Amino acid sequence: MPKIKTHTGAKKRFRMTKNGKPIRGHAYKSHILNKKTTKRKRNLRKQVVADVTNQKQIKRLIPYK
Repeated sequence: MPKIKTHTGAKKRFRMTKNGKPIRGHAYKSHILNKKTTKRKRNLRKQVVADVTNQKQIKRLIPYK
């Protein structure tokens, strides 16, 4: 069985927990920040576990993480 190539865009965007769940960052944090509240920006900094519907595909993109 040949090795699977890791998707380079996905390896920059996702990390795995010790239980094998992918962690992602939040969107909407790069620009136009003056209209967003401080509380909203602070919550966007946090990492969150990816949705169940996307976990299988993410694991396929980063097989060796």
